[in-house]
Amino acid sequence: MKRFGFSQVMLWLGLLFIYLPMVILVIYSFNASRLVTVWGGWSIKWYVGLLDNTQLMNAVMRSLEIAFYTAISAAFLGTLAAFVLTRIPRFRGRTLFGGMVTAPLVMPEVITGLSLLLLFVAMAQLIGWPQERGISTIWIAHTTFCSAYVAVVVSARLRELDLSIEEAAMDLGAKPWKVFVLITIPMIAPSLAAGAMMSFALSLDDLVLASFVSGPGSTTLPMEVFSAVRLGVKPEINAVASLILLSVSLFTFLAWYFSRRAEEHRKRAIREAMEVTASESASTWKGAPVAPNP
Repeated sequence: MKRFGFSQVMLWLGLLFIYLPMVILVIYSFNASRLVTVWGGWSIKWYVGLLDNTQLMNAVMRSLEIAFYTAISAAFLGTLAAFVLTRIPRFRGRTLFGGMVTAPLVMPEVITGLSLLLLFVAMAQLIGWPQERGISTIWIAHTTFCSAYVAVVVSARLRELDLSIEEAAMDLGAKPWKVFVLITIPMIAPSLAAGAMMSFALSLDDLVLASFVSGPGSTTLPMEVFSAVRLGVKPEINAVASLILLSVSLFTFLAWYFSRRAEEHRKRAIREAMEVTASESASTWKGAPVAPNP
């Protein structure tokens, strides 16, 4: 009889602790009762009711829009910051620049949100922008926060790259920008994707920053859920959360599936290349003239 070790038991307990509440949430999203804590049978009326709940659906679409914009801008700015920190070893203010890039990682979100709020208020008084806080201010705040995560992830990947490939390309006459676009970016593409997905998730989940820099008509999904939870959890919230879990699960599965296919294709190409090389070497060896014995 197979015995479970301590590490396996702790692993399963940890997985249950993480995923069991999600399973319960999905089950109760099909609850027919209006009371979330009372089971009233199976029903899909809360999913159908989402179509009529325009306030909640607008918050979902607004959060997805901000998260999409944040993922793109944070990946761009974080990659540039990581490239400066890893490829330019010495310049004046490097320590200050590195500290400013990583500061949002350790700074409480309350302080960051309050600082950005004061900045937007001061800018509105000086230059007249932003006239009102909304999607653009939330996007700027989330980009500022998420760029630090992208910079850390991409920096770790850039430090592992073999610089001889980039140097060889420049020796052959390639411009630095062309080397960066055609060689460096493809090699750090997995870290770019990881940073963009992390930024998307952090932006979609953020509540504190959005509460400081949002305005009327720019309520995000976490703000909507938080305001609703204070009055009692609504069954529609369970349905929205279940749909988000389903979307994330499908996206993760598709990413794993296509990455696995790409890895198998790469291994198959390497194996075929090795077989072709071995066959060519064997044919060359057979066709070589044999030296006569003295």
